[in-house]
Amino acid sequence: QVQLVESGGGSVQAGGSLRLSCAASGSTLRGYSMGWFRQAPGKEREGVAAIYTGTGRTYYADSVKGRFTISRDSAKNTLYLQMNSLKPDDTAMYYCAARLGSLGLLSLRKSGYNYWGQGTQVTVSS
Repeated sequence: QVQLVESGGGSVQAGGSLRLSCAASGSTLRGYSMGWFRQAPGKEREGVAAIYTGTGRTYYADSVKGRFTISRDSAKNTLYLQMNSLKPDDTAMYYCAARLGSLGLLSLRKSGYNYWGQGTQVTVSS
């Protein structure tokens, strides 16, 4: 059983930066697909970025490419999402997710994940 706890959300102005963290326990997360998802009020939960820890391959939604970076610290068993050049459209609840094994090109689909955190709120004002 994997437990995920997100932190690092907050309120920033457009153009600012935030770094989200997802602390994992219950497993070393070696060989896991891990992703960041977000959900704005009235919208579907969407994949933002993902990484397969077995190879380090990363995946990004077009809307965040060049602005967001996903990374992992295996020693701390923690996943990160560095978010730069934030826009009001980035406002959402952000969730961390994990699943044993590689999801490949399906890494940004929420249906592939079976472990989820409780989320951290990100609000970007114009």
